[in-house]
Amino acid sequence: MPVPLRLELRQLFARGTVIPAHPLALDARRRLDERRQRALTRYYVAAGACGLAIGVHTTQFAIREPRIGLFKPVLKIAAEEMDRADRSRSVPLLRIGGICGDTSQASCEAGILADLGYHAGLLSLPALEDASDAELLSHSRAVAQILPVIGFYLQPAVGGRVLSYKFWRQFAEIENVVAIKIAPFNRYQTLDVVRAVAESGRDIALYTGNDDNIVMDLLTPFVFPSNGRIIERRIVGGLLGHWAVWTRKAVQLLDECHGAVQAQRGIPPELVRRSVEVTDSNAAFFDAANHFSGCIAGLHEVLRRQGLLEGVWCLDPNQTLSPGQLEEISRVYAAYPHLNDDNFVCEHLDSWLAA
Repeated sequence: MPVPLRLELRQLFARGTVIPAHPLALDARRRLDERRQRALTRYYVAAGACGLAIGVHTTQFAIREPRIGLFKPVLKIAAEEMDRADRSRSVPLLRIGGICGDTSQASCEAGILADLGYHAGLLSLPALEDASDAELLSHSRAVAQILPVIGFYLQPAVGGRVLSYKFWRQFAEIENVVAIKIAPFNRYQTLDVVRAVAESGRDIALYTGNDDNIVMDLLTPFVFPSNGRIIERRIVGGLLGHWAVWTRKAVQLLDECHGAVQAQRGIPPELVRRSVEVTDSNAAFFDAANHFSGCIAGLHEVLRRQGLLEGVWCLDPNQTLSPGQLEEISRVYAAYPHLNDDNFVCEHLDSWLAA
């Protein structure tokens, strides 16, 4: 029988929180820099994130390759740091691990996550690009028998596939699905997921992964008529690569969005302006001008400027900043100084880097 998510963690998911997609710290030889890997985790916890996602795209999928062998070590380091943090927390951090591959690989990875004390798996489906909806659902049910599952609608531009409303309506019926990360970068496809969950009646938390529309996702009431009644659902938090940088300000931003929603006085113009600023910053970090080819290196560059990383190295030497991307990052840094948390990082960096 699948192990259900504990009530206090379900409640945390439902309230909505900041969940950074954790990067991978490497040294100049492209080997794991454990000291800085731990420092990153400590930064996210200190910044106010209530969960972490490890082994996901931002951590680099290549950690699973046998010649690299970093999947379990990286998950273990993060688990140790979250153990340390949880000793002084009333509610534990949400521990989310990425799950990839065919059903055999995905089931194995779910088992590793469960053994390491992770609470849920972010289920990536690109490896099953030719599978039918029925096959995708069977795959998802198999993984959900091992670990609570977070669905993941990944944009086709970076390896995802279009998934229909019908698929998400059936996916929402899987008992051990606890949340869905919506990241198609497409309003029609975002609506498909939200409507499917709304009409399912299931208590499934919705998180934005739409890095091009973060703020408006968090402020929008999604309202649908169904069987003679009106159903409203909200995207309550973010599981985002973008929130792997400037995380302290991301926590404050989410608090502002929640406050605006609760006040029911309309969307403050300041948050509408911030929405544009955040999207502009994301375009630079994620390298939208070059079809996102420099997205991981872009995040690394921000963390390097803050001193959290030593360089922008990725496991693949060809995965680096695109021409002009460095200048774009400098531009948004200068344009929106109120979005960065450099002072916060500077104040605590030495302690995070300490053994």
